Amino acid sequence: MHTYRFAALLAAFVVPFAVHAAAPAAPKAPLHQQLDRFIATGKDFARYDAGPASDGEFVRRLYLDLTGCIPNSAQARSFLADRSPDKRQRLIDQLLASPEHARHMAIVFDVMLMERQPDRSVPSAQWHEFLRTAFLANRPWDEVAREILSGDGSDNAKLHRIKFFADRGGEPHVITRDISRLFLGTNLQCAQCHDHPRVEEYTQDHYYGLFAFVSRSSMTAARGRGLLAEKADGEVTYQSVFDPRKVTKTAFPRVPGGPAIKDPVLDKSKLYLVAPGRGIASVPTYSRRAQLAGALVRGDSTPFKRNLANRLWAHMLGRGLVDPPDMDHGANPPSHPELLDLLTQDIGERKFDIRGFLREVALSKTYQRSSELPSGVDPKGAPLYAAAILKPLTPEQLAWSLMQATGLTDTQRLSMGAKVNEAVIYARLSPNVPTFVRTFASPAGSAPSFDARMDQALFLANGPTVRGWLVARPGSLLNRLAKLSGQEKGGTAPLAPPGDGLADELYLSIFTRLPDAEERKEVADFLAAKRGTLADLAWALVASTEFRFNH
Repeated sequence: MHTYRFAALLAAFVVPFAVHAAAPAAPKAPLHQQLDRFIATGKDFARYDAGPASDGEFVRRLYLDLTGCIPNSAQARSFLADRSPDKRQRLIDQLLASPEHARHMAIVFDVMLMERQPDRSVPSAQWHEFLRTAFLANRPWDEVAREILSGDGSDNAKLHRIKFFADRGGEPHVITRDISRLFLGTNLQCAQCHDHPRVEEYTQDHYYGLFAFVSRSSMTAARGRGLLAEKADGEVTYQSVFDPRKVTKTAFPRVPGGPAIKDPVLDKSKLYLVAPGRGIASVPTYSRRAQLAGALVRGDSTPFKRNLANRLWAHMLGRGLVDPPDMDHGANPPSHPELLDLLTQDIGERKFDIRGFLREVALSKTYQRSSELPSGVDPKGAPLYAAAILKPLTPEQLAWSLMQATGLTDTQRLSMGAKVNEAVIYARLSPNVPTFVRTFASPAGSAPSFDARMDQALFLANGPTVRGWLVARPGSLLNRLAKLSGQEKGGTAPLAPPGDGLADELYLSIFTRLPDAEERKEVADFLAAKRGTLADLAWALVASTEFRFNH
């Protein structure tokens, strides 16, 4: 009897334990659900939560962030009319797979990495095509970054591999500063002469460890153009200007937190693959610069992953968790530290799949929030990301969106018929973009920022560019409005009272939303009073503040 009871008790204990031990781990929630939980923490968040964006707000935001251009009126109308519960997810997937997305991300990363530096040795067209094809194929970012940071320019088909260096004049200190800023999120510029006076983590040995990778490199004129040359020897020594003893230190190539990389011992007769000479870009047998990509771009490098995750978040949400993105240090902590840790881990686990990462961010409630806080709350007390941040359109977004809004893009599509595709449209219309870059971009070599200036207002108000696009031609906005109003080719007087259809087409084309009752009345009153042409009405909207921001 006692034996039976003991066996029963043992079975009661062992069997549940075995079942528990063998049970599979619960699957992790998708990234977009995890990040939403981090954002919505805090006792006051629910009070300030702006709630989901309207369909019009969402579709305009998504097109701008994923393709760099607003949708046309037909695309907007179709999305607004769709009653499917999964339409937002389907649109996200559609845009991420589009050629327009690859083109836009090439522009985003070009501006991020090159900061509108003028071409010096590598044509922008070749560089842009390299980035575009990389994003079209959804190549892992660590693989692409290694390619950007390696190469000597000896292969004409791979000049993109030296643009980051060559367009900075091959100047080692400039390159060191920008590598730390743009790939690691740490601005080490102030550590060139001494440890950073205000940031404990930014030290002089970190600066010169990076500097040692590129100190032997320089630009040289060879084969009728600039090539990146490198010496086989030369040590990096430095002193702190604050050191009264003036101790001289030697730096070996090293990324912050990583091991020093020592040069191999080579026979002096075998130091070069291509020896130095007049008009010759020397190539050493052992290249310090060639070690940079492998040391910097690593799947186990937290700073590299963290910088990428933070910059992609800033691209989609309008502000980095670390802001500014190149000042990641203890005295400037992330707004949501646990969230940045999560995003950093995720970008590594998904093998630097940028497209997949952006998909998760776009699916989140955080990304899809309205930009309007609930009525009655003080915006000064609102938690970060409780409402969507207003983002000014970049010069490229503004150019392409104006071409779309005015119908210039659709006119070109009609004129090309069956031959039309994204590449042809881009080739035909991209010459219009540089004017916007010159007028609206931040100074070359600086991070993007919004700075409304008088020359920008005059460009939109009085310049011939936008006015020239507001004409009635097949497929254009003015052509569609004229048909809806009964006007003949943009005449000044409507032949019939304009209905709501004209106001709808106008607002869908320009703002990607339907007008409210007051706006419909304003359109009708404007035309009935004969105060101006349809072109004047459209121009007033495209030159407005609303058009220049992504809500």
